[in-house]
Amino acid sequence: MPTVILVRHGRSTANADGVLAGWSPGIALDDSGRDQAAALAARLAALPLAAAVTSPLQRCRETIRPLLDTRPELPVHTEDRIGECRYGDWTGRKLAELTDQPLWATVQRYPSAAVFPGEGGESIRAMQSRAVDAVREWNDRIEAEYGPDALYLMCSHGDIIKSIAAEALGMHLDFFQRLAVDPCSVTVIRYASQRPFVLRLGDTGELAGLAPRERPAGQDEDDAVVGGGAGAR
Repeated sequence: MPTVILVRHGRSTANADGVLAGWSPGIALDDSGRDQAAALAARLAALPLAAAVTSPLQRCRETIRPLLDTRPELPVHTEDRIGECRYGDWTGRKLAELTDQPLWATVQRYPSAAVFPGEGGESIRAMQSRAVDAVREWNDRIEAEYGPDALYLMCSHGDIIKSIAAEALGMHLDFFQRLAVDPCSVTVIRYASQRPFVLRLGDTGELAGLAPRERPAGQDEDDAVVGGGAGAR
C-alpha cells in the first residue's frame, strides 16, 4: 500500500492568537506560517509525490500552495473528511477561556467520550473515524492509479493527524493527546497489507530519506526490519 505524508498546515492567525478556529472561514496563515509553507516545498523537493490531498480550509490550501507552484503538474484533490474537527460552540473561542469548561478535562483525559457542544459539534470518535476512513480510501485510490510504492501528501489539522497516527500505532483514542504535531510538521505512515508503519511523527526536519528504496531480498512488505535496518542511503 502507499505511503501517506500527513502535513499539518502552517501556523495560522488563529494559532498565533490562541483561538480554536475549527471550520471558521477566513483563517489564513500568518507570516511564520507562510515561511513554513515555503520551506515545506523545499523539504519535499526530493520526493516523487503522486498527488496531494487537502482539507478544504484556507490554511491548508495556503500551506500547499508553494508546493503546487513548484510542481504545477501535481494532481491536487480536496477531501472534506480530513477537515478540522467540528468544535460546535467552542469554535472561535480563546483556548484560555475553554480550560475552565468541564468538557476540557474530558478532552484532555478521556477524549473518546468527548462530544463538542452546540449545533454541528461532533465527537472526537467521529472525527477519527471519518479521517481514518478517508486515508484508507485514498490509499486504495492512489495504489490503483500509481502503484503500491507511491508517495502522496495529505494536508490537514493537528487533531486529525494525531487521531490518524494513534490508529496506525494501535493506540486507544484516549491516548492520542500524548502525540504532538507542530505547525507544518510531517507525520508519515506506510500502510502495508497487514499493518501500518509510522515512519515519522511530527517531524520538522529533512525528508529526503522517505524516497522509495529497494526492499532487501526476501523481505516482505509487512516485515519489520529486525535490528532496525540501515536507514536511508
